[in-house]
Amino acid sequence: MRTVTFLVLEGVDKGRVYKDLPVPVTIGREEGNGLRLNDERVSRYHAKIQIEDVDIILTDLDSTNGTRVNGAAIQIRRLRPGDQVSIGRSMLLFGTMEEIAARRAAAIPAAGGAQAQTIRAEELAAAAAGRPIQPPPPAEPESTVKAWSAFDDDLPPLPQKLTPAQAARLSEIFDYLHRGLTNAVENIESNEDGTEVRLGFGEWQTVQAVQMLLARYSRAISEPEPMR
Repeated sequence: MRTVTFLVLEGVDKGRVYKDLPVPVTIGREEGNGLRLNDERVSRYHAKIQIEDVDIILTDLDSTNGTRVNGAAIQIRRLRPGDQVSIGRSMLLFGTMEEIAARRAAAIPAAGGAQAQTIRAEELAAAAAGRPIQPPPPAEPESTVKAWSAFDDDLPPLPQKLTPAQAARLSEIFDYLHRGLTNAVENIESNEDGTEVRLGFGEWQTVQAVQMLLARYSRAISEPEPMR
């Protein structure tokens, strides 16, 4: 049986994982939905997930506030791992970490192939003009640093036995940084097939600001001093 997984990125149910839901499945705020959201802006039966051939299809069920995928309003849309589905005040990430990583890995060779075609075209133009063909640049050595991933096995563990005050402070920090990233990605635009997304300059600056804050927090932990 085909199943789907969603992670709630934003909303009352933030952080909740709806894993291995059997398809077809409906999304809404009523008890009868396979994916039930505690969000008053979500319709009783808001959207439906079904399979057609090998495709996962998301359909809006004439909801009051509509459904968006990667920022675009939709009535019906094919979902791919890594797509963001906005329903009411909730934002859902579609797919498991493994599925998203597989889609990302499949996109990298395609980009490399396009680069190779560009280099080949430049070589042909040089030969036609009687210019010497420049050798390709040497390949960069592979990094020995492990690639970043969001797999559960790769996640650093959270500190245990925190006092209530420490847990509250840590939660405030995570919520603050999460809110910054949420603001940065809520207006992203994607191309038709969902292989590329575009951020505005202001949103990009917000992402960099969150990166900067994470670096400052990391240093403040190793070298305790007041954040400035």
